[in-house]
Amino acid sequence: MKRGLQRREAESVSKIGVDEKAFRKGHSYFTLVNDLVRSRVMYVAEGRQQSSLDGFWEALREEQKQSIAAVAMDMWDPYVASVREHVPGADRKIVFDKFHIAKHLGEAVDRVRRHEQKTLKAAGDDRLTGTRYDWLRHPAALEAKDRREFALLRNSGLKTARAWALKETAMAMFEYIYERPARKHFRWWHNWAVRSRLKPMIEVGRMLQRRFENIITYLRHRVTNAASESINAKIQWVKYTARGFRNKQNFANAIYFHCGGLDLHPDSTK
Repeated sequence: MKRGLQRREAESVSKIGVDEKAFRKGHSYFTLVNDLVRSRVMYVAEGRQQSSLDGFWEALREEQKQSIAAVAMDMWDPYVASVREHVPGADRKIVFDKFHIAKHLGEAVDRVRRHEQKTLKAAGDDRLTGTRYDWLRHPAALEAKDRREFALLRNSGLKTARAWALKETAMAMFEYIYERPARKHFRWWHNWAVRSRLKPMIEVGRMLQRRFENIITYLRHRVTNAASESINAKIQWVKYTARGFRNKQNFANAIYFHCGGLDLHPDSTK
């Protein structure tokens, strides 16, 4: 494994994803840096602090840092600070992952649903009972009968239906080709969100506005952390088949071995 890592030291990478992986339940994490083009793990470090990610940049040569075109990540401030400190032109390269944004929006919709469901149940109205995942999935994923029933719900006057419409309209921004109309769309959506009288949607709307300049960069780079999620699934399989790891370094070694895409052959010419 060490031989494989040494052989990779001179390689450049253009699009990377920064993610985290839990070592065990609680607050024990690893920071992962993934090559999104080759779908492989580049770097593993204990913790999820800024220093955890700093170690990756410090191991790169200056020309390798310059070759990085895009960094897909969630909105975790320590990671953002690390990229800005070490990557030239970082603010043009950081792309907040659209699937994490969808997660934030979905959680806001669910908060609206839970609050409204309590009010409706108290009045003997059970329309929202059992619908939690319907509001989080795309309607096309529903069976025909369920799709018809869901259409009635989302066309109703329910607060949850308004929150769902806000979520779907926000995600439509990622379908734009050009930045200028996408910015116009977001300004319109943000005004709608903050005037919606739905506290969770107001909060997520303000959060997205603060982070917007590194959301709109998606249109320039068209990169997401989807490959990182696939790698995470493989890491979870490694963890499961080993029945867990007591030692963190052993876990890190297993991640490199199974997910690092390393050249492990004794003779590098073969």
